Amino acid sequence: MNSVILATASRYLLTLILIFSVFMLLRGHNEPGGGFVGGLVAAAAFALYFIANGLDAARSILRIEPLRAAVLGLLLSLLSTLPSLVSGKPFMTALWIDTGIEAIGKVGTPLLFDVGVYFLVLGITLTIIFALAEEECRV
Repeated sequence: MNSVILATASRYLLTLILIFSVFMLLRGHNEPGGGFVGGLVAAAAFALYFIANGLDAARSILRIEPLRAAVLGLLLSLLSTLPSLVSGKPFMTALWIDTGIEAIGKVGTPLLFDVGVYFLVLGITLTIIFALAEEECRV
């Protein structure tokens, strides 16, 4: 698609949608949202950018191979389970650390797990989207 308006708008929308995806990620522990929804929203932002600017432009702005992002997400999710095991608590028990900063509050293993899910969903979704786009280019 060769739309100058969409190409220009996608540059600004990418930033806004990614900010919204991080908002969805961070509010997900107590309200609707979380790593899964945030990852899907982020993948939609890159998909929009791909539609407007092409596959090569989307890959270059992502700066990481989508499959590597998925592996990073899986590792983060697995790492979030280790503190509970090390402290002798049941598997995946939430542990919290008080940061002492009122605006941030407490940070815990559920946030680490959600960030892992965010990157896992982002990576897998973009892997599928980019693979379908490459297949379409070959046909």
